[in-house]
Amino acid sequence: GAAGVVAGACGVTGCLAATWWAGLLPPLATEALRLPAYAGAGFGPAQWAAYAGAGLLGVAGFGGLARGRTGRAWVLGLFGRYRGTVRRTGLLWVNPLVRRRRVDVRLRHWRSEAVPATDPDGVALRVVVLVVWRVRDTARALLGIDDHETYLRECVEAALARVPVEPAGGARGGTTAAGDALTRLVAQETAPVGVEVFSVQPVRVDYAPEVAPAMHRRRIAALDARQRASMLGSVVDSVEDTVTRLTMRGLVELDDYERKVLVRDLTVAFCSGRSEPV
Repeated sequence: GAAGVVAGACGVTGCLAATWWAGLLPPLATEALRLPAYAGAGFGPAQWAAYAGAGLLGVAGFGGLARGRTGRAWVLGLFGRYRGTVRRTGLLWVNPLVRRRRVDVRLRHWRSEAVPATDPDGVALRVVVLVVWRVRDTARALLGIDDHETYLRECVEAALARVPVEPAGGARGGTTAAGDALTRLVAQETAPVGVEVFSVQPVRVDYAPEVAPAMHRRRIAALDARQRASMLGSVVDSVEDTVTRLTMRGLVELDDYERKVLVRDLTVAFCSGRSEPV
């Protein structure tokens, strides 16, 4: 970078000197630069050659200056050929004839829109995923494909079409297991194009609008069945404990018929008491 600044300054100085040599430098500029008065004969071949050389030097010096930033890289190409990647920071000088393309190499995350997917039973879902990724190989990411970000999105959509996603709380690992499978699959597909994927995790899983009402009713029915089964088990345990304690303490003597009647009455009483609102 410093060499480019020096070359550009030398070029500008050379242009001023050639103009003064030709006698075309304005008097105010001559006085400001404290140069002796010189009545030249105008631009001749020597003056033109000096002016052109100094101008090219100035254009090459200042035109090749670039600023390298942290987390950014320059991909260089010359006449269609890859010439290298610059990852340095600060003031840089790059050949002005080289085409420069900036690429972001920082760790990035992308939150998708609702993408179609299915659960392990084949029910349609809408899944939002959070992808953590970065560009590792700048040449492959910029030159190997048209747009590496679009390619990443398409890989995520393709992976969701192949990996079933179970809503949170499921018996098969839920979104954690699906996220691990998605991460492995997407990382394998994006590695050849220089993109490194660290995590692909579902952050929101909803049923598709066309099946959401039916699945909501199904979930409510399942919850109600589990609640009834739990309540019945609790009632049976309470009845058994009550009858056992009454007979073991000798408070009552029951034959089979009386025992059945007592169990029935206690069951009805406990179920009625548990079904009343608190």
